[in-house]
Amino acid sequence: MKHLSGLDATFLHMETPEMPMHVGSLNVLDLPKGYKGDFYEDAKSFMASRIHLADVFTRKLALMPFDMSNPVWVEDDDIDLDYHVRHITLPKPGTNRQLQQYVARLHSALIDRSRPMWEFYIIDGLKSGQVALYTKVHHAGIDGQAGVEVGKAIFDLEATGRVVKPPRSRPRGSGYQLGMAELATAALRNTAQQYVKLFKMAPAIARAIGGLAKPDEKAAEKDSAAAPKKFNLFAPRTSLNVSITNQRTFAGRTISLAETKYIAKHFGVSLNDVVMATVSGALRHYLADNNELPAKPLVAGVPVSLREAGDQTANNQASMILVSLATDITDPVQRLKAINASSTSSKSTMNRFKAVILDDFPTFAAPWLMSGLASMVGRSGIVNLLPPAANVAISNVAGAPFPMYFAGALVTCYYPVSIAGHGTALNVTVQSYNGRMDYGLIACRRAVPDITEIGDYLLAEHKLLMELTQKHPAAAGAAPAPVPAKMAEDPSDEAAPAPVAAKKKPAARKKAPVKAVARKAPVKAAVKKAPIKVAPKPPARKAAPAKRSGTPRAAAA
Repeated sequence: MKHLSGLDATFLHMETPEMPMHVGSLNVLDLPKGYKGDFYEDAKSFMASRIHLADVFTRKLALMPFDMSNPVWVEDDDIDLDYHVRHITLPKPGTNRQLQQYVARLHSALIDRSRPMWEFYIIDGLKSGQVALYTKVHHAGIDGQAGVEVGKAIFDLEATGRVVKPPRSRPRGSGYQLGMAELATAALRNTAQQYVKLFKMAPAIARAIGGLAKPDEKAAEKDSAAAPKKFNLFAPRTSLNVSITNQRTFAGRTISLAETKYIAKHFGVSLNDVVMATVSGALRHYLADNNELPAKPLVAGVPVSLREAGDQTANNQASMILVSLATDITDPVQRLKAINASSTSSKSTMNRFKAVILDDFPTFAAPWLMSGLASMVGRSGIVNLLPPAANVAISNVAGAPFPMYFAGALVTCYYPVSIAGHGTALNVTVQSYNGRMDYGLIACRRAVPDITEIGDYLLAEHKLLMELTQKHPAAAGAAPAPVPAKMAEDPSDEAAPAPVAAKKKPAARKKAPVKAVARKAPVKAAVKKAPIKVAPKPPARKAAPAKRSGTPRAAAA
């Protein structure tokens, strides 16, 4: 057996029906030329030969007596692949928007805790003739970077695959679950070890806390002219910061990785800063359309990996920093620089704590208490009254820079599907893959019924930043880079919005998801020689109803 760390177990204890705590991805696959087989059966056979390569596929939870301590992972010697690998056919016409809506519905359901906590779905019926792979795995088992390592177990570098050594035969266990006495003894032993570890680290933690009173000389040397004027303890309240339901809505968008790197080099900021600036600009437009943009800047909760290089352990090793999105700044370039200054400051503080941040901590008697509190907070509506710590979650995961294959089919995209939480109804996670930056937007459908509009604004903001690189001089020391090749930005089948010649009166926000930019198939690279231009804004909307209350909007039909 293997004990869950305190951080891993927190994702279990905080889970409620309204707030599932699993993460996933959506991949659209190109079948081999002339393929005539049954891809679902092929995928199931493929997974049967691979599940032993990653612990997450073969281990399940063993709960402690009376929930007095964290569960343990135990090996499951009876994996039912017909349960874990499932088949879905989309109704006609099989658009990519239908696919994304179905993924949102699948992502709303909790994972069965009595089995290994993962599910794969093979989805066909797409009018493009492609198939999709939607995966979900409980966050208690992996974080973003560990998920990339799991991907290496199931994806290949060639369509022909690779030779995988079969698992060693093991004696079949005699019991479905461990005995009560064995579990109780293991719980007490693990709790004692956690307290010993905490006691040993106490001096280092105290030194790190004391060090905050001293100025960071390296940070002080950096030009902070663009930094936020002052630190706000809480983020401003918006319609994104409410208690959520279990209904989800999802949108995927793609931006060129080369273009994103080019913007970062030109303005002398990091790739992650450009990602946050793109999301910041999109949210600024989205909230302003309905007269909701607060005077104070929005704040992003940004996960920071604590994983050492080469560590492939399938567990959670991450913390969180808060970064100002500078939405109070009109100029996109100044906003980007302000985000860079805020991010640099937060990372500097995190680095001073990084060595003493615990991912394992004593949780004796905590499971039942944490689960009860999570349920109470979500259903009582208290989240709608308290000031939020962050307005939106933004995460950036480095993926494979080369094409990959699943069961012989080419993976064309890698949209992450993450977690929306109480008080943070929108999560934007980005994964790089084969020259792409795939944005996955997941949200509570009641709080954000028009998530496709945010996706459209992401594309428009990126194009605006690309245009501004040609109007602003490069940052000092930034190496000149050629304008990279253009690529398609989103996987929509719908009609493109007409260009907007002048700013018009905002239109009323629709409850149903707004359709996005036209494409006939999932995103693929397409080189264009024409100079890059600013994309037209999505259609403007009418003025919204009067003042919005702190409660979520009604769900779209």
